[in-house]
Amino acid sequence: MPSIARKNLFEDIPRLLVAQAGIMFAVSLISIQTGLLQGFTRSTALVIERSKADIWVASKYMMNFELSLPIPYEMLQAAQKVKGVERAEALIVQGALWRDTKGNVSSLRVIGFDTDGELFALEPIAQGSKNALKQPYTVMVDESTLDSLNVGWVGDEVEIGAYKAKLVGWTKDTQSMVSSAFTFTSLENAYLYVNSTLSTTPRGQQAEPLTAEKLKQIAARGEIAEPALAEKIALLSTEQLQQVIDSGQIPENLLPTGLQRPLMAPRKLKAGSRITYILVKAQPNLDIRLLKQQLEAALPNTRAYTRAEMAERTRRYWLQRTGIGFILGLGAAVGVIVGAVIVAQILYASTSDHIKEFGTLKAMGASDWVIYGIILEQALWMAVLGYLPGIALCLALASWTASKGIVILITPITAAGVFGITVIMCVSSAVFAIRKVTRLDPAIVFKA
Repeated sequence: MPSIARKNLFEDIPRLLVAQAGIMFAVSLISIQTGLLQGFTRSTALVIERSKADIWVASKYMMNFELSLPIPYEMLQAAQKVKGVERAEALIVQGALWRDTKGNVSSLRVIGFDTDGELFALEPIAQGSKNALKQPYTVMVDESTLDSLNVGWVGDEVEIGAYKAKLVGWTKDTQSMVSSAFTFTSLENAYLYVNSTLSTTPRGQQAEPLTAEKLKQIAARGEIAEPALAEKIALLSTEQLQQVIDSGQIPENLLPTGLQRPLMAPRKLKAGSRITYILVKAQPNLDIRLLKQQLEAALPNTRAYTRAEMAERTRRYWLQRTGIGFILGLGAAVGVIVGAVIVAQILYASTSDHIKEFGTLKAMGASDWVIYGIILEQALWMAVLGYLPGIALCLALASWTASKGIVILITPITAAGVFGITVIMCVSSAVFAIRKVTRLDPAIVFKA
């Protein structure tokens, strides 16, 4: 036999549907906002958390994973000599420009790592192999950025800076939601890409090659942007100047439009090169805090972070600097308020429609708690019936947005938390209806 609460609830289906729509709206808004916040914070530190490094060494001015001053490559060798270090590898993280096959330009984040190393984990790989990155001018990107970068097939060729880049595969679930497209490649390739500028010559057209004779003519006309460089050019012989050009010592940003210096092949990093991080693996059973202190003492102007500290620093930076936590939290709060108002109105209206029935129960000797139980049961049923379709809708939406690189992370704990908030919202909304019944005079039953 159906309870009085369910009978009252399902008596007016249109009113019930309005209530459930309000609760679904609240559940969806809370779930999506909290899921976005969790997905956002998780994505900013994915690359860090998947690494096998016990310690990350960075410039002491490092703000987050993508914002740090470079450090000298010589520090890598110095780190390898510190007692307690089992392995140390270099990592480059720096911005560059990407030009696709249609000539469209995009910003990206080049991540160069030791392809023979063990500490940077390029995973999971959805297409291709990490070994393919050992070849010159090869890159991988995250699957979610393929469309925005206008690539989609292994073998597609683009330009990064002044150099060509061949797509040899792509990763899955490695992209940060707040960053430019991550582009993974070898240290050697990365160093070329981040230290060159995109050619001003349209894709498909060949820029005029830079020769010693041409450069002397440019300097004589006063078209070199830096006077000291122009003076040096004038003093060098043609043979000496050609050697300087071939070595890549002429900055491209100082050259007139339409000229291109000879491109260098990727080569091993050496003294004078710049990297962003040193990834360190400690020897077994070593005190990590002590090793951090030793690394900072051996490497001037650096700070050492454990993997967890590095990830937390990056997450905290984005949460505090962007204010996204407040914005998403505000959206969730609006959802709760809207849902509570709708449920309160529906329960109050339902109680008003059945006021004589409640009066009859009181006249028959039913206690206030019996009547409160009926109203609270209605609220619980509304919570359950609104929550189930709401959370199902959010899970479907999360699955769809994941393929677009937008992570709405709804864990079992999140789902349980949202259900708890929904129940509290509905039960709290029942207070207005309960207050009306509390003041009810049983004599109302006998009035005309």
